[in-house]
Amino acid sequence: MDATRPSAPPLALCLGGMDPSGGAGILRDVLALGELGCQPMAVSLAETLQNGLACARIEPPGMDPSQRVENLAPHLAGRWGVKLSLCELEEQAFRRLCATLRHLAPPIRIWDPILAPSAGVGLHDGGDLRRMAADLLPMGGWVVSPNRGEAAAFAGMPPEAIRSAPVEALASPWLATGAVAVWLKGGHAAGDQVQDVWVTREGSQPLEAAPRLPGERRGTGCLLSATWLGLRLRGLGEVEAAVESARRLRGRWSLAFSPGGAGRPLFMPLPALQELS
Repeated sequence: MDATRPSAPPLALCLGGMDPSGGAGILRDVLALGELGCQPMAVSLAETLQNGLACARIEPPGMDPSQRVENLAPHLAGRWGVKLSLCELEEQAFRRLCATLRHLAPPIRIWDPILAPSAGVGLHDGGDLRRMAADLLPMGGWVVSPNRGEAAAFAGMPPEAIRSAPVEALASPWLATGAVAVWLKGGHAAGDQVQDVWVTREGSQPLEAAPRLPGERRGTGCLLSATWLGLRLRGLGEVEAAVESARRLRGRWSLAFSPGGAGRPLFMPLPALQELS
């Protein structure tokens, strides 16, 4: 073997929505994972009519995602992981996808459960997320990364509970359904500080707090969970990867931009940031 030849990068399978603008969804995932030296592969679970202003329509993908994932199976070996996010599959199609993932047994797994894009049409409610969780989480090994709104909906809480509900009440339904950990993102909590919390059956661990940054950015949840997957594939531990993902997001906040000057700002690709530094 040629000792100078670099080793193969870890592989990350991205399952989620196709946002054609690249501000969120699997295109954002692919960018984030490529920046971390991972080889991304992607299968659409939802097609969207979306730009930086809003999402106008969400429809199921044109091809069966389970078949597409099964077709990738020869590549899914060694150190690899999966990220699942926006999903517009009917119940039986989602169950087939879960069966495929159960068979492939990805070593690292994260589910970023999404109720709806941040602007525009909605997609799911708490009942939809609970039905998905009942099929997905019992296979074991899943870290779930909801924001407080998604966690409150999953727990059947009213919208006014988003900011003030106790962490344990927001996280425990996911754990009871089979998640190994809940990375509860703190952006929707009250106050001028943002603090995520890592929750397992053994207890909760507040993560690094930081001042709330001004303005909004597209795809923050996508970028955080995809970065977490990439950092885990590069060898960081679960909690360490969550802390570092948040640090990296904050470090890129001020350099976001709106393509064509339209819509909410999105995160600039890392190579472009390196050229500007």
